[in-house]
Amino acid sequence: MNRRYFMMSSAAATAAQAVRTTASPNDTVRVAVVGCGGRGASHMGAWTGMPNVSLAALVDVDDTHAERYIGQLQRRGKDPVPTMRDIRRVLDDKNIDAVSIATPNHWHTLQTIWACQAGKDVYVEKPCSHNVFESRQIVAAARKYNRMVQQGSQSRSSPALQEAVQKMKAGEFGEIYLSRGLCFKSRNTIGKTPVEPVPPGVDYDMWTGPAPVRPFTKNRFHYNWHWFWDTGNGDLGNQGIHEVDIARWGLGVTHPTKVSAIGGKFMFDDDQETPNTLNCAFEFNANGKPKMMEFEVRHWYSNHEAGISGERPGNTIGNTFYGADGYLVIDNYNKYYSFLGKDHKPGPSRTERDNHFENFISAVRSRKKEDLNAEIEEGAMSCVLVHLANISYRLGRTLHWDEKTWTCKGDAEATKMLTRNYRAPYIVPAKV
Repeated sequence: MNRRYFMMSSAAATAAQAVRTTASPNDTVRVAVVGCGGRGASHMGAWTGMPNVSLAALVDVDDTHAERYIGQLQRRGKDPVPTMRDIRRVLDDKNIDAVSIATPNHWHTLQTIWACQAGKDVYVEKPCSHNVFESRQIVAAARKYNRMVQQGSQSRSSPALQEAVQKMKAGEFGEIYLSRGLCFKSRNTIGKTPVEPVPPGVDYDMWTGPAPVRPFTKNRFHYNWHWFWDTGNGDLGNQGIHEVDIARWGLGVTHPTKVSAIGGKFMFDDDQETPNTLNCAFEFNANGKPKMMEFEVRHWYSNHEAGISGERPGNTIGNTFYGADGYLVIDNYNKYYSFLGKDHKPGPSRTERDNHFENFISAVRSRKKEDLNAEIEEGAMSCVLVHLANISYRLGRTLHWDEKTWTCKGDAEATKMLTRNYRAPYIVPAKV
C-alpha cells in the first residue's frame, strides 16, 4: 500500500486526474475529514452544513477523537459515518471526492500528495508544509495530478480583506513599502510530562508518521505537538502563518531576498522546544523596488498595538500596512480600517466574514484553480517565509534566499535544514 502511493504508474496518474472532472454543479461532493481534533470540528461542521456536500468518513489515529465526532453528529440528528485510523483507506474509496486535512503539521504535505495521487481534491490546514522542501513538493503534486488544493488561510476568502488588498494595489495609500504582522497570544506553560505507555485506541506509529519516533508523552501528543520541532513550527507556524500570509498578500511580494529572526523561550521551564517570543524581518525585491515585512510573536501578557483589538484581552492578532499616503489596519481576520495623510483622516473600512470552505467546494465544481482564494501555491509560498524565519532563529544568523535555486546562498548548513530526514515508509518523495 505504501509503495502504491509513492510509485503510481503514469497510467494510474492519468486515471486519477480524470476523477470528478465532469461533475455537474448539482452533484453531491463527498468529503472525508482527516484529523478529528479541535480544528477538524470546524471542517466537519462546514461539510455537514452545506447543500450538496456530504461528510463521507472520519479519520483519526485516536479512536476517542473519532468517537467524539460521531457523538456530535448524532446529537445534531446526522447519520454516523465510517471511521478509520489510516487515511489510505479513504484514498482507496472511489466514492470520496475530497479530503479535508486537519492533522498535525508534519503530516500535511504527505497526506496531500497521497490524496492528489489518488485523484482527490484537498482542503489542507495551514501551514500546508512542515519545511521548505515540502512547500515545493505539495505544489508539484497539485499540478501533476490536476487537483484543486486549498490551504486553510480563511482570510483570503474575506470580502473585507479582499477589498483592503485591492485598494492597496490600486494605490489608494500610495506605495506600500512595509507590512507588519502581530501574533500576540496569551499562552501558558505546558509544564513537563513524563514518558508513559501509549493510550489504548491510539495508533502512535501512524501518528508519528514522517517524524522520528519519540517516547510517548502527553506534551508531544494532542495540540502541544505544535511546540516541538519534529511535528510543529511554533506559534509562527500555528497562529502566525495566518498573519504572515496576509502580510505577504497585501505587500504584493513573493520570495524574500533576506530573512532574519531573533528570539527565545522566556519565563517558562517546560518541555517546549520552539520559541515563545520571536521577531522576524524579511526583505523583498519587488520589480526592482525594495520592500520589507516584519513579524512578531509574543506569548504572554501584552498590550494591543496599532489599534488592533484582538480576540480577547491580551491577544493581538492582525496586520498593519504602511504606504506613502496612509496606512491600513487588519484587525483579526475579517475587518479592516484605514487612515489617510499626515492628519490621519479616516479612510475606507469594512467588516465581513469569510466563506473559505464554500470557496473550496465551488472550485471543486468548476475545476478551475483560479477560483481558489488560497490556492496551494500561495499558501506554500507564505509557509516558506515561516520556515526560513525558524531556520534563521535556530542558527542565529541571517539567511540570504535564492528563489531560483531554492537554496540559502553560501550557507550549506541552512540549506540542509530546508528538508528533514523522513522515517520510512512515510517519505515525502523527491519526485511526486
